[in-house]
Amino acid sequence: MRLTPTDPAAGSSTDQSADSPAPLRAVLWDMDGTLVDTEPYWITAERELVERFGGEWTHEQAMRLVGQALPTSARFLQEGGVQMEIREIIDTLTGRVVEQLGASVPWRPGAREMLAALAEAGVSCALVTMSEAPMAHRIVDHLPEGTFSAVVTGDTVAKGKPDPEPYLRGIELLAGILEGLEPSECLAVEDSTPGATSANAAGLATVVVPNALAVPVHLGIEHWETLAGRTPLDLASALRTSRDSVLAGGRA
Repeated sequence: MRLTPTDPAAGSSTDQSADSPAPLRAVLWDMDGTLVDTEPYWITAERELVERFGGEWTHEQAMRLVGQALPTSARFLQEGGVQMEIREIIDTLTGRVVEQLGASVPWRPGAREMLAALAEAGVSCALVTMSEAPMAHRIVDHLPEGTFSAVVTGDTVAKGKPDPEPYLRGIELLAGILEGLEPSECLAVEDSTPGATSANAAGLATVVVPNALAVPVHLGIEHWETLAGRTPLDLASALRTSRDSVLAGGRA
């Protein structure tokens, strides 16, 4: 299905007047910080690990890892004094975050509502996260079956965000489901600079919903304070804005 800014299935919006609306066929989602507020869990896991080796983990150090690929984060932790191999660090951090999740998930405001509305509108979704499969599927299992048509995790790509590979892989998987899918019919939703950089480099218009840190304005076609109160129509309108900007010679 192609969702356009004038499609009544999308819900209400404050902007329905523009001509030649851009179709929205798929949305590619970041997970940590965008769909779920797990960043505090990761920071706790990092701090505990560094302190185990007699070090100190500052807030500033933790903020450097927001949105980064897990091997990159592991190397930072090694520099912070963690005397473990990268694979062991990743497994330890992931296990501790999953443990903290317990039986509930700290959803970001409006995230589940937007996913449900996109499903109702017939817009496909992909999850593109640098968390590895055990962590990602722990989150996905709390959602209705079929919420995501494709899942890309950090352990399925050679290069993580900010490299474009994760989002290119997400587009490839969706294109295997949606005949004739073009990147111009897709939108990414991100909360971090590495994530938005990855999505942009893959040719995707990106809506940025910052969480832990501010994101440079040029990395998002729109910046929203929250997903709460937003509808698929708002995403379709953002995609149209991106298309219009490209036609006018502006940013992609």
